[in-house]
Amino acid sequence: MADHTALTSPLLPSDHLILTVDSDSSSASSTATATVSPISNPFATLGFSGGELTVPPGITVDPFQNNKAGINGVYEWVKTIVCIPLALVRLVIFGLCLAIGYVATKLALYRWRDKENPMPRWRSGIMWVTRIAARFILFSFGYHWIKRKGKPAPREVAPIIVSNHVSYIEPIFYFYELFATIVASESHDSIPFVGTIIRAMQVIYVNRFSPSSRKQAVREIKRRASCDRFPRVLLFPEGTTTNGRNLISFQLGAFIPGYPIQPIIVRYPHVHFDQSWGNVSLGQLMFRMFTQFHNFFEVEYLPVISPLDDKETAVHFRKRTSHAIATALNTVQTGHSYGDIMLHMRAQEAKQENPSGFMVEMAKVESLFHISSLEAVDFLDKFLAMNPDPSSGHVQYRGFLSVLRLRACPLAEKIFAFIDVEKCGKITFKQFLYGSAHVMKQPGFCQACEIAFAECGGAVKGYIVEEEFRDSIQSALLSWNEDEVHRLFLLFDEDKDEKVYKEDFLSCLRRNPLLIALFTPQPELKESCGNGVLEIV
Repeated sequence: MADHTALTSPLLPSDHLILTVDSDSSSASSTATATVSPISNPFATLGFSGGELTVPPGITVDPFQNNKAGINGVYEWVKTIVCIPLALVRLVIFGLCLAIGYVATKLALYRWRDKENPMPRWRSGIMWVTRIAARFILFSFGYHWIKRKGKPAPREVAPIIVSNHVSYIEPIFYFYELFATIVASESHDSIPFVGTIIRAMQVIYVNRFSPSSRKQAVREIKRRASCDRFPRVLLFPEGTTTNGRNLISFQLGAFIPGYPIQPIIVRYPHVHFDQSWGNVSLGQLMFRMFTQFHNFFEVEYLPVISPLDDKETAVHFRKRTSHAIATALNTVQTGHSYGDIMLHMRAQEAKQENPSGFMVEMAKVESLFHISSLEAVDFLDKFLAMNPDPSSGHVQYRGFLSVLRLRACPLAEKIFAFIDVEKCGKITFKQFLYGSAHVMKQPGFCQACEIAFAECGGAVKGYIVEEEFRDSIQSALLSWNEDEVHRLFLLFDEDKDEKVYKEDFLSCLRRNPLLIALFTPQPELKESCGNGVLEIV
């Protein structure tokens, strides 16, 4: 006879779940404990081609972190105190030069409203006053001399230039050196004094969150680059400043037009004071620059990079250019983007001790799942509502359930286990984002949302009520009481009118894609009465 006690592996396949329930039938309120075996993917019916969810490990590099902006050490404190009188003089020079440049720019722009054609030569001649003032502004910040390597290519050879972006110093330098047309955020137009000077550079404004604005900016870049009467076009393809020790992902705007590009790199050699903008306030950075004897700044013009042929894609052109810049800087390029700064700032506002841990290399996420930065921030808001641990940033099972309006049940455990790729009983924001985005990316997600609304009764009258909602999900949520179903219904019924229309229903599932598991076929529950065993097949 076989020894049954020697069995160490389950006889059921992995899509079976055995719950052993111990209950006290004599008690009015019985308690139950469950031992859960490995469970299946609750989203398998959406068209998953692989097995379990995979989430890349978090990257340890923070390309935005400034580690030496504070005053540390005796030498720095003594130098700062000694340089305070010098800082006051520099502040006066800065203010005077800014005022002179502003007045000259106003004269150059006087009664000029033409934004379609190049600035006339006599107006550009007046702007030389502002350009000289810009050089004195650099001098006031401690950049007494600037080391250059290489030379800028003629405008007819390279009508577009791109540069890494470390501080607010580069735009001032390029304005003085090249007087190029820049591509900038629309918000820069409202900056006092600076906004006027930017307009004189015939800036190309872009709203980074508007696809139509980005397309229009690309068309304008191509138009300016094709006309020799316009200045060359300057872009910072990273879209934001970094600490200069790493490159982040490049945007495509500079590479879509298909014109030759001259890459330029900037360096800020330092020992005690990191001049990168990073996570430092503008006032603090300016004060530290004013209180240095000298700040080092190096510019290197790299060889022009031309498209290989008409068939080269903008993506490949971008890759060759970013590789040339990364090689010259002797650094690596990460998948971060401006979206990671948005995530960092939101985590910082939520008093998380390690906000850098909430960055997910947003450029990679956008490429994989077509999730925008604004959508990622919405997912982060939901994750922060789950009350993550301030020090580790992890969310426990209970916090996960509370925000999704779920109660502990076999299906909820399956949903959580799907995201908990490390099987440690807690999840990170990256796992939550990847899991949610992965579900939305499945080929059957949109159709499943449409079918769910129809099966809830919405196909007939265009909306569903709570009773229909409860009847539709009762098979997935066994033993839920009316209050628990009502709380979940309110997640869909945002306007509290006791009706959920199709647009609201689909919108809620896009914001909470994991809840689609409530409306998709799941393994059937079979209960053997009297022996305390619940089997999920």
